[in-house]
Amino acid sequence: MSKSSTSSQGSLTCGLDRAAKENKPTTIVVFGASGDLAKKKTFPALFHLYQRKLLPSRLSIIGYARTHMSPEEFHKRVTSTFASDADKSSVEGFLKLCTYVSGKYDVAEDFQALRTEIEKGEHALECSGSSDRVRVYYLALPPSVFVDVATQIKHNVYDGSCTNRVVIEKPFGHDLESSRKLSTDIGALFDEAEVFRIDHYLGKEMVKNILTLRFANVFYEAVWNRHYISNIQITFKEPFGTEGRGGYFDQFGMIRDVMQNHLLQVLSIVAMNQPKSLGAEDVRDRKTEVLRRILPIQLEDTFLGQYVASADGSKPGYKDDETVPQDSITPTFAQCVLHVDNDRWRGVPWVIKAGKALNEAKMLIRIQYKDMPNALFPNLARNELVLQVSPKESMYIKTIVKEPGLSTKLAMSELDLSYKTRYHNVNIPDAYATLILDVLNGDHSNFVRSDELDEAWRIFTPLLHQIEQEHIVPKPYEYGSRGPEGAYQFVEDRVGYKRTELEYHWEAPK
Repeated sequence: MSKSSTSSQGSLTCGLDRAAKENKPTTIVVFGASGDLAKKKTFPALFHLYQRKLLPSRLSIIGYARTHMSPEEFHKRVTSTFASDADKSSVEGFLKLCTYVSGKYDVAEDFQALRTEIEKGEHALECSGSSDRVRVYYLALPPSVFVDVATQIKHNVYDGSCTNRVVIEKPFGHDLESSRKLSTDIGALFDEAEVFRIDHYLGKEMVKNILTLRFANVFYEAVWNRHYISNIQITFKEPFGTEGRGGYFDQFGMIRDVMQNHLLQVLSIVAMNQPKSLGAEDVRDRKTEVLRRILPIQLEDTFLGQYVASADGSKPGYKDDETVPQDSITPTFAQCVLHVDNDRWRGVPWVIKAGKALNEAKMLIRIQYKDMPNALFPNLARNELVLQVSPKESMYIKTIVKEPGLSTKLAMSELDLSYKTRYHNVNIPDAYATLILDVLNGDHSNFVRSDELDEAWRIFTPLLHQIEQEHIVPKPYEYGSRGPEGAYQFVEDRVGYKRTELEYHWEAPK
């Protein structure tokens, strides 16, 4: 069994430069190195950490894929999505760390060749056989080959005398049964402490800030419960469709692609009770505790949609994609009402909503408070705390005030923290950079544990099976619209969300 890869402290207390300071000889193997995920996310994230001097100086990065590439072709692919103004000397220094091995994902000899390349790099770092060595295996791969690759790693690459960490991308299964099988298969090969199931939303700045917001500020935590909160909405909107990936998306749909993982993980952080510490397992214990108290979602608490062509015909509909079956009922828009059955949240409805081909790009958490009891003033609007996760990180509290001047008229304003205006010179890293750094630091706080995953699928699987078995047809909505007709009324009717009667429009900073 390999050395422990866990950390006693969570990412909020762990020094960002810990891996760089400890400088353990480290090898990062990126499987699927010729794919889009590696090109657009993994390698740029590693380069960002390299520029910030947050990687160990004793480092080797190895790309592995089926595609045959020369070193020059590989380096060109690695840098293809770097910023055009990236420092040339930094790019050259980073590329000196990067080598490439071509091989299949189910052939033992190819993985033995990979092991030889890893050992060659470790020898160059003058650390052969050292117990301080760290090996990270990043699976930027489709789920169909997870187990094959993990098996080959364990049998032909794994070294029990050093620290081994395996990073797995979503989707983690298709439903509860397939997820459990995947967990069993991976669990038979690696300890849970060696596995990092990556959900990049857990690396986003505003999501990582939720714990601080809640548990470092007495006035937020004091009203973070059913006595004061009426309803909570977590919304994810994309302004584009499947863009040629319709055939792949049709296997999963919006619920599996975004809601069961990203949005439910965010919900668990917003809803969790205070952990005993910021240690990874204490945080994940509290998240799992919340998930266990969520009742399975009912079909009557669900609203589904599928986009059609835009009104002017300039944007195609979902089924205009040749790779999508003409009889597809896969939702590209979904919203569900959930209930957390515990003392803190009993009676408070939660709405999670996600859609493609909508009118804007946005991911936010909207917490609406109850009406003011025995109010001196008419209840024209409710207070709301809004956390905008993307595209422009911000947080604001919708607050009723008196209009300035001689008037006694009420107005809706906000207490606003917009990162762009408050933190002028801070470069917020991509979520992947944050999470890769957590992997190097051995911090599991922002990764999904197997029991969390199991609970997430328990919540959604009955609904998913019912939609498929009963052939529930989603409501159409035009590309570029706000969603299907009736979607907003559904939220108002189901959860009691109240719109303000006061004129109000929050403007993001320029």
